[in-house]
Amino acid sequence: MTVFSRLALCLAMTPLLGGCGETAARYLLDAPSPAQRVGVRVSTIEVRDVELPDYASASEIVVQDEAGALLPLPSAIWADDPVRGISLALARNLDAASSATAITEPWPLAEPPDARVDVRVERMVAQFDGQFRLSGQYAISSPDLVVRERIERFEILRPMTDQTPASVAAATSAALLALSEQIAQRLR
Repeated sequence: MTVFSRLALCLAMTPLLGGCGETAARYLLDAPSPAQRVGVRVSTIEVRDVELPDYASASEIVVQDEAGALLPLPSAIWADDPVRGISLALARNLDAASSATAITEPWPLAEPPDARVDVRVERMVAQFDGQFRLSGQYAISSPDLVVRERIERFEILRPMTDQTPASVAAATSAALLALSEQIAQRLR
């Protein structure tokens, strides 16, 4: 295979494989500890796949510039698919922040969960002003009406030390923990 045919193959495969010889650093969502563990009225929670805006569901880590444009940080991507990673982080955080056991969909047990949490993110932005913004709505459903069903809005801001990938990942993790703690409070 000639150099030109390898280059052509690499360029053709870039949308599928994310590039040839990709050297981008991958960033994980951490699991910060909750401030307290809340006793809730449910014993099991299913976290549905989180709905994200298009820019937040891509593997690139994006930040907002002075003009408001969202730009990918060079050579920085999320370690996991953002929908999967954020859904898993919410389930892990709900599990740690509440007395219930939480897991992402699909529900693996024959007995249905006591509650389901459906999160729809409207904004997930590392803002130019040094704040990370996570906002949207979540719904709590309860097939057997163990808890009151509800739809709530959320607006969470967490400070970032700068706009590096590590700061964005840390602020994202902190915002997801705050959202999990808010949901746990509504399950009391």
